[in-house]
Amino acid sequence: MTDSTLSYSSPRSELNPDRAAVWMRRLVWKLALATLLLMMVGSATRVMNAGLACPDWPLCYGQWLPRQIGDFQVFLEWFHRLDAALIGLGTLLLTGMSWLWRGVLPRWLPWAALGALGLILLQGALGGLTVTQLLRFDIVTAHLGTALLFLGALLTIGLALSPYQAQGTAGSLRFLAPLTALLVYAQCLLGGLVGSRWAAHQCLSGGAAPFCGVLHSHLWGVLPVSLGIGSAALLAWRTPALNPLLRRLAFGAAALWALQLLLGVATLKFHLQIEPLTIAHHTVGAGLWAVFVSLSVLSWRDLRFNPL
Repeated sequence: MTDSTLSYSSPRSELNPDRAAVWMRRLVWKLALATLLLMMVGSATRVMNAGLACPDWPLCYGQWLPRQIGDFQVFLEWFHRLDAALIGLGTLLLTGMSWLWRGVLPRWLPWAALGALGLILLQGALGGLTVTQLLRFDIVTAHLGTALLFLGALLTIGLALSPYQAQGTAGSLRFLAPLTALLVYAQCLLGGLVGSRWAAHQCLSGGAAPFCGVLHSHLWGVLPVSLGIGSAALLAWRTPALNPLLRRLAFGAAALWALQLLLGVATLKFHLQIEPLTIAHHTVGAGLWAVFVSLSVLSWRDLRFNPL
């Protein structure tokens, strides 16, 4: 028997754990980016009044590719559904691969991927209900909340799979970052509620008090979020031993928040009549959520190397 025969191994045993992790990580990051873009398209769909441009679901005018696709609103809603379907297929692929390669991947990964798959299935169901229930505000807001959770799940998986080098410490960010992430999430939901109830339009045009109450809740929500983000940036500035990556993320969050405030003021000043401003405001909000999820995950990963 030759040496080459002795060294033969099955394709399954030849799968390199590091290579498998790289493939999974690349897929997760692509899905995370696609999800953020999908949320931007979803915002455009609502702002452009295209949420019911396709009156049925999951088809559009009873077809996979409707003849009415030349209409911009129909195209926007159809493209939003297409993008969501592709992300769903990608998440299904992620789950299948994580279970198929579970012998060479971290033990938690198949279960985390299964959880992400559950979120995207729930998101699809909520997407269908937004159409069949004629954009009912609570369903639309839940649709946004689930999308944010799905994005957070993908970021958590991707960061947990990424190589990590311990440099410095996380300090109090271990507790401040998750708390601020929750505040940002709540503020995003309030913003979604403002949008789904058209509260800003109603209030600015002299509508009923409940609409102004929803809008004012979102405006007052700026204060605790500002406190959390400002504290994170101050902590990053005044902690020389802080992990450099965490410091960059904290400073980046502060810059995004400043941009978000400017977008919010401009959106109200122009009475939500400039659609790109509103879409940008929604997208930057999702970006802030992504940054603080990343800060939370990385600060707790840092605990492995720098225990309290």
